Amino acid sequence: MAALPYAHVDGSLRAIAGQAEGFGRCAIGGLHGSLYCVTSLADDGAGSLREGCRREEPLWIVFDVSGTIQLASTMSVSSYKTIDGRGQRVKLAGHGLHLNKCEHVIVCNLEFECGRGNDADAIQIKPGSRHIWIDRCSLRDYGDGLIDVTLGSTDITISRCHFSMHDKAMLVGADCTNTGDRCIRVTVHHCFFDGTRQRHPRVRFGKVHLYNNYTTDWAIYAICASLESQILSQCNIYEAGEKKTVFKYLTEKAPDKEVGTCGSVRSEGDLFLNGARPCLLPGADGECVFSATEFYPACSMAPASESLKQDLRVCAGWQPISRPQDSI
Repeated sequence: MAALPYAHVDGSLRAIAGQAEGFGRCAIGGLHGSLYCVTSLADDGAGSLREGCRREEPLWIVFDVSGTIQLASTMSVSSYKTIDGRGQRVKLAGHGLHLNKCEHVIVCNLEFECGRGNDADAIQIKPGSRHIWIDRCSLRDYGDGLIDVTLGSTDITISRCHFSMHDKAMLVGADCTNTGDRCIRVTVHHCFFDGTRQRHPRVRFGKVHLYNNYTTDWAIYAICASLESQILSQCNIYEAGEKKTVFKYLTEKAPDKEVGTCGSVRSEGDLFLNGARPCLLPGADGECVFSATEFYPACSMAPASESLKQDLRVCAGWQPISRPQDSI
């Protein structure tokens, strides 16, 4: 059994607020707010998750119940909130979360499944949101994407999540007209992309740091570098199924440029299995891709290995862990 992450802070409920790595490392969620207990699986009303998420004050949201919350519409999350699913097994279905013009949000240890509709995403982070941390969530089977980071949202970390039973896993950067997405910075680490077809992620404009992720059995490509994107891929495991292409490059044109461009990828220490083909473009691993140490000094990156692959199969996604005591 692999060692579960964050065991050293599991003695205190809010100690996890300081544990994010990467671009979202400053996210504090509801660290300084009151404790809000979800006592109802209803879509809305007293004791519901929606009631806690809409409140303007900082809150650390926990659950006293397990089960499925069937959402009739997308649930908006306001600033300075932690949605902490430790101690229960809570699934959101029907629709997902919308982090809209908010900051300092942590979403931890939840399941997302069966969202329906043309624009149904499990988690939408847009527009202009920042300091966001999505950790240990299981996401599958939505009508559109699982996690979208668009419209000028930045300083985001997505860690230890399990993505499965889906087509478009993760989109970073809305489309070629949104030049404001040049500010986007996202870290994705220790995630398990389990047979999802594409977008692990697809990136336009932004800077994305990928490390210690395990991506397997994609149906189109693993990573897509589009329109000015910079993707730093370090110590990830790419295990191909029938399709072998790992890095795909798409050319698009920004409205303030005369010619179209694709993105760039630098691959360092990645492990390519079962015939996976990185197919790096000439110069794609050059100086045009950022260095992570420009932005944060350290992270928990380890070499890509068979043991890392097995750990991620166990430790990515929702975990049956107890809720720590609240020391406040």
